[in-house]
Amino acid sequence: MMRSHIFTDRAAAGVALARELQRRLLRPPLIVLALPRGGVAVGYEVARILHAPLDVLVVRKIGMPGQRELAIGAIASGGVLVHEPAIEKEFPDLAGRFDRLVEEERRELERRERVYRPGGTPLELRGKSVILVDDGLATGSTMLAAIRAARIAGAAAIIAAAPIASPEAARIVGREADTTVLLQTPATLFAIGQWYGDFEQLEDTEVCRLLDLSRRDAECSAAERRPREHQSDSGA
Repeated sequence: MMRSHIFTDRAAAGVALARELQRRLLRPPLIVLALPRGGVAVGYEVARILHAPLDVLVVRKIGMPGQRELAIGAIASGGVLVHEPAIEKEFPDLAGRFDRLVEEERRELERRERVYRPGGTPLELRGKSVILVDDGLATGSTMLAAIRAARIAGAAAIIAAAPIASPEAARIVGREADTTVLLQTPATLFAIGQWYGDFEQLEDTEVCRLLDLSRRDAECSAAERRPREHQSDSGA
């Protein structure tokens, strides 16, 4: 069966996602929060095209032992926990292990926050329209945790956005996000990476590089606006 679309890489998917978001006429001010690691490469392009600040919202999937790609829950910044009890019903022996798995992922979440935001503080979300970006949604657990974390932080509107999602993930996320923007929702989704020509694992160094680049882009844009604003004030 032929796929209806395949993205060259995460950057190309980010450009396509940004173009679709532009058509939605989202209410400013906008903030883009990318879910590391893969979501940062997509989110960078979204933030660049929408001229919005970029930050991360660190989310960790709680994976099934021996099948790490199968999410049985997720955690996010701010102490948010998403649990998938339906999966535990299929695998009863997980019940006593879930808390240990959560603690393991919490340590990694804290490490990533230190690496990605050294000495910095998260962007203020209160009163803002927040675009949560990932490179794909398989079960929807990580995006669900991100939505709840953004809601706790006071976001005025939450837009969940991804290039590819399973129908089930789309339904789960659609129940909690104010808006969902998903470019593809194929009936069968075995793995997110199958929809990308290049789906190389991003390393922490690349995540930090993209975040730094986005901040420099924002600083340059602000510096360019200041002389124009000054000229406008002088001519008034």
